[in-house]
Order: sequence, then C-alpha cells, then structure tokens
Amino acid sequence: MITAEAGKTTEPKNELPRIVFIGQPNTGKSTFFNRVTNATAGVANWPGLTVDFMQAKVEREGKSVEFVDLPGIYDLDGFTEDEKVVQDFLEKYSFDLIVCVINASQIDRQILLPLQLKKLGLPALVALNMADEVKRFGVKINTQQLSQYLGMPVFSISAKYGAGCSLAVDGIWNTVNDIKDSYKVSELVEFCRENKITDNEIQESLDQGIEMPPENLVTFTNRLDSVLLHPVFGLPIFFLTMLALFAFIWNVGMPAQDPVGEFTDWLQSTVLEPGLAFLPEVVKDFVINGPYAGFAALLGFVPLVAFFFVVMKALEDSGYLSRAAYLMDNIMRKAGLDGRGFVMQLFGFGCNVPAIMGTRTIRSRSQRLLSILVIPFALCSARLQVFVFFLGIILPKNGFYALWLLYIISFVVAFVMAAIFNASGQFKSKDPFVIELPPYRTPTFKQVALNVWSEMKTFVQKLSVFMIIGTTITWFLTNYPGGSEGLNTYAGQIGTFFAPLMSPLGINPLLTVSLIIGFVAKEVQLAAVATMYGLGEGSDALKTTLGGAINFQQGFSYCLFSLLYVPCLTTVATIWGETKSTRFTLFSVAVSMIVAWVVAFGFYQTYNLIFAS
Repeated sequence: MITAEAGKTTEPKNELPRIVFIGQPNTGKSTFFNRVTNATAGVANWPGLTVDFMQAKVEREGKSVEFVDLPGIYDLDGFTEDEKVVQDFLEKYSFDLIVCVINASQIDRQILLPLQLKKLGLPALVALNMADEVKRFGVKINTQQLSQYLGMPVFSISAKYGAGCSLAVDGIWNTVNDIKDSYKVSELVEFCRENKITDNEIQESLDQGIEMPPENLVTFTNRLDSVLLHPVFGLPIFFLTMLALFAFIWNVGMPAQDPVGEFTDWLQSTVLEPGLAFLPEVVKDFVINGPYAGFAALLGFVPLVAFFFVVMKALEDSGYLSRAAYLMDNIMRKAGLDGRGFVMQLFGFGCNVPAIMGTRTIRSRSQRLLSILVIPFALCSARLQVFVFFLGIILPKNGFYALWLLYIISFVVAFVMAAIFNASGQFKSKDPFVIELPPYRTPTFKQVALNVWSEMKTFVQKLSVFMIIGTTITWFLTNYPGGSEGLNTYAGQIGTFFAPLMSPLGINPLLTVSLIIGFVAKEVQLAAVATMYGLGEGSDALKTTLGGAINFQQGFSYCLFSLLYVPCLTTVATIWGETKSTRFTLFSVAVSMIVAWVVAFGFYQTYNLIFAS
C-alpha cells in the first residue's frame, strides 16, 4: 500500500475508484489514456470547473474504475488556466490514484511533476512514455532504482506502439486495488510553493540510475531542423508544404465526394421519394428539401473533412507543427502574439472552438484575449466545404491555389488585426515564449485513425443538429408566404433588405440569406444555397445555375466574406464561456463582421476597377 507523507487529506473510499492522468503537454498522455480505456472515453462535465474532461468507466475482472484525463500542465503550482483547472480538480474531487505520464527522453526536464507528487504524499504511478525514443537518443533509465527513490511504481512504455503498456495497465489496476482510501489535496498551490522542489532534489532524482546523452549528440532531428528551421528557408518551406497538402486535399478529397453524392441521390429517388409519396406535397417537399438536404450536405463533405483531419493530425504527430510555431514566433511577436498563438491559429484549421479553448495554456491573460480575438479568422473545416464548392465553380481546375490563398489571407488578417489591437496597448505582454520541440516522429496509422475517428464523430454529432435546424429554417424562409417565389419569399425580403450593404461586395440577396443562415453553422450555407435555388445540394444543376449567376470576383468575394465573418454560433458561445464577458464577445462579433465587409469590399471593387472592361 502506498502511504502518504503530507500535503493531502484522506477521504472515504470512492465507491467507484477514480484514476486521474496528468503530465506535460505533448508527452503522449492522452494516447496512453486511450490505450488504457480502449478509446471508450467521452466528454464529461464536472460541476464547478470551467472545462470538460475525457472520462471513461472501465470494467476488469468484475471491478469498475473511472479514468479521467486532465489537461496537460508543466507544474502543479503554475498559474495557466489549464494548471488552475488541474489544481481545482485535485482540491474538489476525491481520487484514488494519479498516473503521471512523462516523456522519458526528456526526463531531466519532466521529473518535476513526480517529485511534487512524492512530496505531496499522493498515491501515484509514473509511466515513462516514448521508450522507443529513449533507446534512439541514448537515454538510460533504471526504472527499479527510480521507483524506489520516488516511492511509487515506474513503468517504461511506448503508448504509440503499445510496448510495455499491458504491464503498466496491470500495474495501475494492482496499485489502485491496494489503496484503501481516497484523497483530495487542500491548498495545493500553497503547499507546493512552501515546499519547492530544489535543483538539488532534481539532480538527486536524476542520479537514480538515469544517464542522459551528451548535449552535443547529433541526431536525425538535429540534421532535419538545420534545414526546416533555417532562418531564411524555414518559412518558405513551411508555406510550400502547406500548399502541397492543400493540393492533396483538393485532388483526393474532391473526387471522393462524387460517390457519396451519387449515393444520397439514389437514396432520395429510390427510397425517400417513393416512401413519402402518400404525404401531402408540402410535407414531402419539406422533408426532402429541409432535413434531408441538410443530411445529404453533411454526408457529402465527410470524405473531404476526413482527408483534412488525416493530413493535419499526421502533421501534428510528426512534430512539424511545433516547428511552425517556433518559426512564426518572431513574426507573431510583432503583432503582440507569440508562437503559442500561432499554434492555436493552426488548430483553428480543424475547428475554432477547441483552438479558443486551447488558449488556456497561454499564461498571459492579455495575450490569451488577443488570441481569442483573432482565432475566428482561421479557416476551419466547416468553411472549407463552402470554399471547395464555390472554388470548384469559379476555378474548376486550379481551385487549390485559391484555397491556399484563402489560408494565407486568414493568417494575414489575423496578424494585421492582432497588430492593430496590440498597438492600442490593451493586450501588452512580456511573458517569454517557451515551447518544447519534440523529435520528429513517424505518425502511426492506428493513432491517426483513432484521432480522426474521434474528430469526425464529434463533427457529425455536433453538425447534425445544426444542419437539420438550419435547412429547416431555410426551407421555411424560401417557401413562405405561401405561393411566393424568389425575392418575394421571406428569404428574398431579408436579402433585399440587406442589398444596399451587400451589393457593393457583389453578393446577391439569395447568397446574402445563406450568409445569415451560416451564422448558425457554416455547413448550413451550402444547404441554404441549394434550398433557395430549389436544386439538390452539390448537384450539377446547382453548379451550372450558380456558374451562370456569379462571376469570379463575385464568387471569391463571397468566399472572403465567409472566411472572415462570425464563424458560427458555437464559436461565439465558446468565446463567451472562455472570457465570461458579454462585452468582449459582442466586440469580437462586431470586429469579424466589419473586417469581413471591408476585405470583401476592397477585393471586389479593386478587381472590377482593374480587370472589368
């Protein structure tokens, strides 16, 4: 049984033993958590805390245990949002065991957390992850000697490949079964600050059978970084790499949509329409052009978004995104941000919501607010669908160049707006920029697949409701008042009302309504366009109709406005949830609307002035 020394309070034993995972960011903590829980975890809300955690209930040999994956932290007495969340959790909720995951190849920099747990006297188990890299980098660790010194079990694992994981999982179950009480930590921060881990304690722990390689050791990562982090060629290489990835997404993801479109068309003609034939025409029309149109639109873009997530996850797992943050730090600092803000901007490519939530790791509140303000300009996967569709109409052969340009524009606008707001003096920060550059790794198919599956599951679950609601609203607006068509419908009247504002951008009334509906979720925009034009989502007829109704400058202006205006209702709600400020939330919405209008207006009018005959 693990005994406690100090710094904790004993609680009655939990009926359902609770095991919490902690560790620094990028240590593979969540990967190991997924292995332990067999990827069955779901998002759970804990009352009194500001974020949700991944949580799973696992049964083994007739016994059940609850696993909770806490945010990545560097220090138990730190002051970032994520560190505060972990502190609050350990103080408010009783637990039975802490699993501390650290990167074994960087044990000299990550031994702090196990030492803090030792000093607190908490029941803990240490998982030395990335054992495969330890051998490659010449790090040697005597786990038995280290375990005796720390007073807790220590296991060497590779969460990525599974080596040692079964023994570690057995160790977790055996350890938690031996613990007779549950625990909380009262005044965690105060205790840690009064009992600081000294440099001598860290060195003493590293003397327990741990051998680190010489600092001048030349590795594959060093050699590759000499090229990819080159002060002159590093950034051009990064942007060319992104261009190549977008070309891949365009050329592979676009054709993958065709079979899905053929399937939804077949389902409508052979199953849905005959099955609804007995219903009144208005009900039949509502089902097909309302909820089903939203379903078909969502299903049609699943392959494209899946390809996007595959590419981004592989890029993230390889370690290259951290290098991108390092490369961009000097540039972003001129705008009052640093590389961490750039990383969040990159994560915004997938979805703005987790990117905004990820700003909790930024220590400076002023930089965090500035990052939240500009992240919504990131081209998220929802907008990607809109752009692929419209660019396929106005630039059918070379659309990926325009898609790449839109990503560049999103960066430029975010940078310019950050610089403007930083110049106001409201978002000044002098905190140093610190980021771990992990070694380059080969992404594994299983881990990328699991991550993409999780992302796509969330994507479909979240958007299904928005799609159905959005397309239903659109159908109502485009079919009433009864007997009216085109601009005489409610949708047409709304579009006409905003025409003086949107016509200088080259955006007609019907497309204006799609932008309004898109405030609910960007995925609804295409369904709204299809519903208002009375044609099938993604159909050749719709593409032909739009191709005759809009020219290049009108289509690209529409894309620019879609890129920069309010991302979606969920993003707005997340901004409010993270800042707890209605004033700041409304300010961010107003900023995005103004910027979108100015940029689209500038492009459309300038293009017509220069190229229109």
